[in-house]
Amino acid sequence: MDDVFEDDREKQTCTLNEYLDDLEEREMEAEMVLGGDDGDECTYLKGYLKRQAIFSCLTCTPEGNAGVCTACSLACHEGHEIVELWTKRNFRCDCGNSKFGNFICKLQASKDIENVENSYNHNFKGTYCTCNRPYPDPDAEEEEEMVQCCICEDWYHREHLGLESSEKIPVNEEGEALYEDLICPGCSAACPFLAYYPQNIFVAPTKDEAVTNDKKGKAILEEVPNASTCASTGKIMDTACDNSKTCDVGDKPENISGGEASVSVDMSEKTLSLNKCSQDGESCTSCKLGFDLGAAPPAVERNKAIFLIKNWRDLLCRCERCSNFYDQKCVSFLLVKDDSIAEYEKKATQRREERLQKQEGASLNMFNNLGHVEKVEIMSGIAEMKNEMENFFANRDASEAVTSADIYQLFDNLKKKRRRET
Repeated sequence: MDDVFEDDREKQTCTLNEYLDDLEEREMEAEMVLGGDDGDECTYLKGYLKRQAIFSCLTCTPEGNAGVCTACSLACHEGHEIVELWTKRNFRCDCGNSKFGNFICKLQASKDIENVENSYNHNFKGTYCTCNRPYPDPDAEEEEEMVQCCICEDWYHREHLGLESSEKIPVNEEGEALYEDLICPGCSAACPFLAYYPQNIFVAPTKDEAVTNDKKGKAILEEVPNASTCASTGKIMDTACDNSKTCDVGDKPENISGGEASVSVDMSEKTLSLNKCSQDGESCTSCKLGFDLGAAPPAVERNKAIFLIKNWRDLLCRCERCSNFYDQKCVSFLLVKDDSIAEYEKKATQRREERLQKQEGASLNMFNNLGHVEKVEIMSGIAEMKNEMENFFANRDASEAVTSADIYQLFDNLKKKRRRET
């Protein structure tokens, strides 16, 4: 029994540096998901937000046909079985509407019966990928990282992306992605028009050997392809969509391509202009492709995921004809840079920094407004804490584990010291 207790105690310990690093990582992960949302108020009145953190309450809606915002997940569904869905685009909080029966939202009681523009998939039931398994999977030997499709927003296991046995997701030696967005096999088949764009907006899966040229990988992410380097598009997409239930992109592949018979287009004499439009969503005066997407669908061959370089959205044509085509196929969000997870996380990081600066400023103002005696007491307390920690860790190895007993001992020493001084 003593041995078992000793093993459990060892599992609960960690070094101080490990604890601080883990704490910082958890805080940053939460910030990235919540996007700077403090969870103080329901987002319903803000309408269909471009992107926000969404949760599914299986206690209230076990069929998985509703989603709630951060504030409602905390205030209205505390203690319930909650599924974290990361983020969803163009979503409006469902909490308390007709899908919840007699349950009324505590933060915003007056809501429409249903949010007709919301989209739902099997993630709202707590299952993911084509294998329809939960995450984390209780039957899996070890937890496997999943990746999200930028179109259907479902999450996929690496082995279910349609890659060859010798292919791997393109990452560098540190495990950092060499691509910005993933499009799953089902959605790649449902979006064959992407085959018309230059091959160099795609990042090829790496082979089984480790990625050794990190600098080259980063260069792929940072550089926007030059117009003079555009090549023939080739054939990279697929004919069938085995994952149609998660393809939330409007029409099925055969409808997008205008029928079963595909039409090939000779791109050898066409040069695609890669100049950016001045703003997201603004229509360019001329078409980068030089033909009507709806009238000339590309041929598709393979059913596998595709990876796209950083800023690939900037390369999509925004002329009136192409923009209308994206609207018809319910993928116009691809033209909006703010829709990307990268932009969402970038703004979340900025909001975090602004909030920390604001908190520091508020603390400084509070300190400056104190009287002389209060200031001295605070500074003395900080100095005592600093000295006690320095003495406590002076003779300890930096890699040595710090236990809860050690922390209790530190504060006990501080209390005893203050009693002696008084």
